[in-house]
Amino acid sequence: MTSAATPLGLGVLASGRGSNLQAILEACARPGFPARVVVVVSDRERAQALDRARAAGVEARFVNPKDFPDREAYDLALVRELEARRAGLVCLAGFMRILTAGFVRAYAGRILNVHPSLLPAFPGLAAQRQALEYGVKLAGATVHVVDEGVDTGPVVLQSSVPVHPDDTEESLSARILVEEHRLYPEAIRLFAEGRLTISGRKVVVRAAGRPGAGAPASEASL
Repeated sequence: MTSAATPLGLGVLASGRGSNLQAILEACARPGFPARVVVVVSDRERAQALDRARAAGVEARFVNPKDFPDREAYDLALVRELEARRAGLVCLAGFMRILTAGFVRAYAGRILNVHPSLLPAFPGLAAQRQALEYGVKLAGATVHVVDEGVDTGPVVLQSSVPVHPDDTEESLSARILVEEHRLYPEAIRLFAEGRLTISGRKVVVRAAGRPGAGAPASEASL
């Protein structure tokens, strides 16, 4: 549990334009929000996400995968970057690399990701295209805890959007993105307030002000 005086440190990993990072940065700038971004790390030197971080006065770091012999060594370097800045929660914001088991274990229960589908439907790449190909009537966004699988971790928050008959991949993606920007900061806030607990494959969200909120729970607390 954090407070306005001691906000939770967020480390954000991003590879691209960083629209979800921007939503997180804007949320962190609001009075009373219980978290702040302490570093943004990218595997791409020219990622727009790094520019967004610098514009917000946040440290921006490019860590080149080519400088390391393998994925494990690279991910260990990422862990060092995050730990050096005391990041208590890692947020993936369009990070286009699959994290190794070593990274996930180092931050077990403390990694969030947002995915453009109603998981467990349509994991992996091109979720919006998959939704259109299957002809589903509802798509949406999911914030989930990252585990060692690909988009297989426990769901924290979800929001659905209708799929219109004339939707393209671009139009559906834009509508889902609105929900991603809304859900991600809310999931971070719940984590920072100590209100999330993993129970089996589920994430239990405790009500605000409920006795024990923010305190360690009998199950695995996030």
